[in-house]
Amino acid sequence: MNSSDKMVRKPPPAPRQYGLTKPISTAGPTAADLKRTIELEKFLLDAGLYESKEEAIKREEVLGEINKIVKSWVKQLTRQRGYSDQMVEEANAVIFTFGSYRLGVHGPGSDIDTLCVGPSYVNREEDFFIVLHDILAEMEEVSELQPVPDAHVPVMRFKFHRISIDLLYASISRLVVPEDLDISHGSVLYDVDEATVRSLNGCRVADQILRLVPKIENFRTTLRCLKFWAKKRGVYSNVTGFLGGVNWALLVARVCQLYPNAVPSMLVSRFFRVYTQWRWPNPVMLCATEEDELGLPVWDPRKNPRDRTHHMPIITPAYPCMNSSYNVSASTLRVMMEQFQIGNMTCEDIELNKAGWSALFEYYLFFETYRNYLQIDIVAADSEDLRLWKGWVESRLRQLTLKIERDTYGMLQCHPYPNEYVDHSRQWSHCAFFMGLQRKQGVKIQEGQQFDIRGTVDEFRHEVNMYMFWKPRMELYVSHVRRKQLPSYVFPVGHKRPRPSRPIGQQPIDKTSGEDSGDEYRAGPSVLPRKRRMNADFLDDRPNKLEKQASINTSWEKFPKSDQHNHVDVDENWSKRKKDEPHEVVFKQVSYGSVCLSWQLQAFASNIDGISEQIPNDGVCVKARSLENLAVVGSSGVDDGMEGPFGDDKDGNGTKLANGISHFGSRKASAGKLFCNSETFEAVVMQQFAGSDGTSLDDGQRSTAVW
Repeated sequence: MNSSDKMVRKPPPAPRQYGLTKPISTAGPTAADLKRTIELEKFLLDAGLYESKEEAIKREEVLGEINKIVKSWVKQLTRQRGYSDQMVEEANAVIFTFGSYRLGVHGPGSDIDTLCVGPSYVNREEDFFIVLHDILAEMEEVSELQPVPDAHVPVMRFKFHRISIDLLYASISRLVVPEDLDISHGSVLYDVDEATVRSLNGCRVADQILRLVPKIENFRTTLRCLKFWAKKRGVYSNVTGFLGGVNWALLVARVCQLYPNAVPSMLVSRFFRVYTQWRWPNPVMLCATEEDELGLPVWDPRKNPRDRTHHMPIITPAYPCMNSSYNVSASTLRVMMEQFQIGNMTCEDIELNKAGWSALFEYYLFFETYRNYLQIDIVAADSEDLRLWKGWVESRLRQLTLKIERDTYGMLQCHPYPNEYVDHSRQWSHCAFFMGLQRKQGVKIQEGQQFDIRGTVDEFRHEVNMYMFWKPRMELYVSHVRRKQLPSYVFPVGHKRPRPSRPIGQQPIDKTSGEDSGDEYRAGPSVLPRKRRMNADFLDDRPNKLEKQASINTSWEKFPKSDQHNHVDVDENWSKRKKDEPHEVVFKQVSYGSVCLSWQLQAFASNIDGISEQIPNDGVCVKARSLENLAVVGSSGVDDGMEGPFGDDKDGNGTKLANGISHFGSRKASAGKLFCNSETFEAVVMQQFAGSDGTSLDDGQRSTAVW
């Protein structure tokens, strides 16, 4: 027997394990999987998710120019601070990239996340946000320069040759920054503040992700696909409480670890399969968390009580390990889990050849999903002011979701939608965001129970209005709208507005949250500018006939040459007209079974001169001799024997008005309460929506309004 035969053969080396646990499956793709992957890659290419070679070259050139700018900036500061000529010569700053660009999944028009690392004597507060800011502001190549020094990760945003740049700054504990600085080494974190740690971690996390996935190209294709899906389904936005780029990258990387030999079509399907079954708040982690002698805080719910409150922890793999998804709330987690379920079912159909890849990327019909919405209108004098103001407000929208959850004890669920909408008919620059509202599913409710979130919204507006760069005409309005009140500009051209199968007022009242047709959400006063307040007397919790309770109408269709919500702007425009010139406004009747009141105009309305025209079942047309005399009063849906929404209808005039009998005596208290003017009125002509004849009040009769 040969000696070689006596030798024991060594077993083949075990395959590398990626992640904390063994893979779920090491199976490779079938022929069908490879075919579906080719189809998926073609779909992504046809969708325009890959940039051209020309744009890739331009990005590299822009990064090269920014690198030269920051090096010159550091040398200038070094010279000004009296350092030696040799020190000035050696002074340096280095540019790193992170985010989608570093991971290789950026697309056309996407921004470049960039980090500038400088020496210890160049600080962020003055040198970066003032000196470098002023240098960039004077350059013709730079536009839309926006510093955000108080962000969780301080950033300076701008466009350089029309390419969006997010520039961060980190001052490390070195007098000279070497050109070949290894940012992944823990020494860069020595003796720096928390903002610098967060700034450095973007690059460190991106590098770690690429080290911890089995096959980088499969990871990139899958991530590109899932980011595209998340944007289509309205769950791609870290700032509003969903997930941003790094969050999706970490989720996809973990699935790649669990299926190391899978191709992109398999990984997309497994992604939804894994996360529909994931038991949050169990964390998603690519590797074990590390402790270090630097003593920086690391995510650990066993030691840190605050970490126990996180709903969807997705932990970064670089020291110090942090929860990258701390923005996620109970409401946004619920929305994402619903979308994961839908994605999982769609992928099952794709694998059974019942659907193509396009089915996975259908737009989410947000405005057909809920019956109630919050509309957040952001207005500014011009596009530049709007860009700054909108960025600030958008960064605070997550707080509104959290406050509503807090103040309703989680019974009212919010779905913030990250897409913005613009009403181009407005005089001032405008954009709007929307939130869907619904009761918590499966919870028993008392008949007539309402949510009063006016105080919550006021608190939110007060915090937003603390904006340190506020300018005149920067305004914020928050209003409650029902689905059929949604403005037309939120729907694409040619889209047919969805209609409920039955009028909302006829919907049965579900004692759980399955149907919220009778829900009342009070957010009315916040549509007014800061100095306006609204009396709370109109609230009327009535357990019977909930579906016919009155609500304040906070939307209208047309307002001449002005921002519909900005009555200050209206005043300025209308005051230029002749005092006796008639003004015509059409208000849309927007709520079935409700009292429609133009309380928004109470700031400059005292009485009605006349109703000149009737638009059946749609609205009323009002002509007033002057701005001060403009007002609208309309009513519908008051039952016999039912107390009026603004007072006892003891004289029956509210009932008569609702039934088409529009004459009533103004000497009765309840008649006055049917009006919402801030003053008194004289010689009023009333006309009912349904088509009754109008009868004037006698001259000299007066009725005091309550508000």
